[in-house]
Amino acid sequence: MSSVTSLYQVYGKPGSFEKKAEGIALGLTVGSWTDLPLLEQEQLKQHKGNVVSITEFEHIHHPLKPDQIKAEIKIEYPSANFSADLPAILTTVFGKLSLDGEVKLLDLEFSPELLTNFPGPRFGIDSIRELLGVYGRPLIMSIFKGVIGRDINYLADQLRHQALGGVDLVKDDEILFDNPLTPFEKRVTTAQEVLHQVYEETGHRTLYAVNLSGRTSGLKAKAQKAKELGADALLFNVHAYGLDVLQELVEDPNIQLPFMAHPAYSGAFTSSPFYGVATPLLLGKLTRYAGADFSLFPSPYGSVALEKTAALSLGEELTKVSTVKRSFPVPSAGIHPGLVPLLIEDYGIDSIINAGGGVHGHPAGATGGGLAFRQAVSAVLDGIPLSEAAKQYSELKKAIELWG
Repeated sequence: MSSVTSLYQVYGKPGSFEKKAEGIALGLTVGSWTDLPLLEQEQLKQHKGNVVSITEFEHIHHPLKPDQIKAEIKIEYPSANFSADLPAILTTVFGKLSLDGEVKLLDLEFSPELLTNFPGPRFGIDSIRELLGVYGRPLIMSIFKGVIGRDINYLADQLRHQALGGVDLVKDDEILFDNPLTPFEKRVTTAQEVLHQVYEETGHRTLYAVNLSGRTSGLKAKAQKAKELGADALLFNVHAYGLDVLQELVEDPNIQLPFMAHPAYSGAFTSSPFYGVATPLLLGKLTRYAGADFSLFPSPYGSVALEKTAALSLGEELTKVSTVKRSFPVPSAGIHPGLVPLLIEDYGIDSIINAGGGVHGHPAGATGGGLAFRQAVSAVLDGIPLSEAAKQYSELKKAIELWG
C-alpha cells in the first residue's frame, strides 16, 4: 500500500502513549473509529491511520516534568488521504498536530510508490562533479562577504580573488537580493566573465551560485533568464519560500540548473528539542526529495553550531543510497583550514567544505584562504598531518597560526 509513515517524539507518563498514539492516528485521518458502524469501518479502512509502533524510553525524563518520559510513536498514513505533494503530506502528518503541545516530527518514510513523485536533485553529487571535473576529494566553496551596499565592480573583484584561490564554488550571500548596485542579471553575466577569465589563466573551473529571489510568481521566469545568461547554479532560500516551490523550480525543463538550498529561516521550525521538525528530516531528507543538489546547514564545530548527532544524521540523509540522487552536504559557519581533517572524517569526500571568514580572513586575502583549504585537503587525503604540510605551504601555515 502506498503510504507515508511518521515518527514522532512525545513526552508523557509511562503507559499513556497507546491512547496518545491512537488519538493522533485517528485525529489526522478518519476522526473516530470504535463508534462507527461496521459498514462504515469497512468503507473507511483504507483511509484510517495505523499505529505501527510505540517505544518508551524509561530513563529519559522531561527536564522540566520529571514524572514524564520520552516516547517515539510511529504512525502510517495511507496515500489515499492526500495528493502526492509535500504541502499535502506535511499538513496530513503534522498540520494541526504541530499545534498540539510538545510533539516533534522526527522522520518520514515514503513508500516506494509515493517516492516516485519526488525525483529529487536534477544533478546530484555525481553530475556536479562532472560539471567541475573534480573527483576523489571534497569540493571547496566560499561565499561573498560584506557586499551589501557595494557595486558590481566590488563583487567582481571579490569573486576573482576567491576563484584564484582554487575554490570550486562561490555563492551569493543569502541576504543579497535584487538591487540597483548589483542587479541579478548583471551578477550572472559579470560572474561568467570573471570566472571565464580565471579559467583561461589557471585552467581551474569555479561555479557561481546567484541568489534567486523575489515574489514567488516571478521565480520561474527569473531562473529561466539566469539559465539563458549562462548561470552556473542558483542559491535559494527554500525554507522561506517552501519545499514545493523548490521542487517546481527544479522540475521545470526550461531551468535545468543546480540548486543550492540555504538553511535561512529553518531554525524557526527545527531549533526546539520539543517542538517542530527534526533538522535531519527538514534540511536533509525533505530538502533532498524537493530537489536540492546542495544543502547548507550549521556545522557542529562553529559559533552557530548544530548538535553533532543531528549534523551527522543530516549528512547521512543527503548521501545515503536511494532511488533519489544524492545531494552534497555543506556544513557551514566557523569553518577554517584547521578543521579539514575533522570535516573529512565526519562527512567523507562527498561533501563540500564551505567557508566565509576562513577564506576572506586569511592574511593573504581570499586567494590565500582558498589555497590554504586546498592544501589542507590534499594533506589529509595524502595522510600528512597539517602541522607537517604547513612546513611546505605558507598559506596553510598562516591559516593554522591564525585559527589553529
